[in-house]
Amino acid sequence: MTLPMDFSPEVSEARKAGRAIVALESTIITHGMPFPQNVETAREVEAVIREAGATPATIAVLDGRLKIGLTEGELDDLAQRDGVAKLSRADFAACIARGGDGATTVAATMIAAQLAGISVFATGGIGGAHKGAETSFDISADLQELAQTSVTVVAAGAKAILDIPKTLEVLETLGVPVITFGQNTLPAFWSSMSDMVSPLRLDTAKDIAEAHTMRGAMGLKGGQLVCNPIPVADEIAVEILAPILEQAQREANEKEVLAKDVTPFLLQRIFELTDGASLRANIALVKNNARLASEIANCLIDAR
Repeated sequence: MTLPMDFSPEVSEARKAGRAIVALESTIITHGMPFPQNVETAREVEAVIREAGATPATIAVLDGRLKIGLTEGELDDLAQRDGVAKLSRADFAACIARGGDGATTVAATMIAAQLAGISVFATGGIGGAHKGAETSFDISADLQELAQTSVTVVAAGAKAILDIPKTLEVLETLGVPVITFGQNTLPAFWSSMSDMVSPLRLDTAKDIAEAHTMRGAMGLKGGQLVCNPIPVADEIAVEILAPILEQAQREANEKEVLAKDVTPFLLQRIFELTDGASLRANIALVKNNARLASEIANCLIDAR
């Protein structure tokens, strides 16, 4: 069976020219914010990657076709479509086979990037172990994907609504390198610092690219998680955020919000409780991650 996969003209040109390409997920467009802010943000993130000398490849499924890079028309179309599925490893293939529409999560974007020969992916934050995961077993498929798909993922860490210590334990068990860029302390998504020491620290994009290449040379499966701290000017300080996270989690428990509904509920409540500051910080950190991902992708090209 031939995989129904299309490269956008821009990505096709970059592939032929041997230029750096950075993958982007699409759930931030369909499930992260309303139209037209969703498509405006997507275009801004793509522009950051172009300014850094790389080519953006926003990934999605439209009418059963896996799109590696979206044209402006397709981006507008995706941003306004109804009933777009949120795709991870479990439902990715079924959506394509049925001719459906889907936005890719971290796990699905990693799969698509590897299929397309793209080594670097920029996102906001990864999924992980939710609070209470020891009884609910609510652990994101993103963690398993990092253990088996050879893509370097640049994020601002795991989302702050998660149980970060448990998430780190799972990543350690799975053998996933967790690298913090430029500091010894793990970032906490909307905050540049946490109270946890990073397992690894690397200070340049070149060092991260070399670690990626060495894993391939050693035949090690899986990718790298690069935790890129949000710029201090854009962060929400931990002492401000902590009581807000506690309130949102308490409300979710009281309302018995479960499974896939937990994350969107928490993110919406945090947005409301911070008067929109969480969304502004989210946009800033995604752009920051896109810059670093572009630098890493360029280093990988330079090393060929």
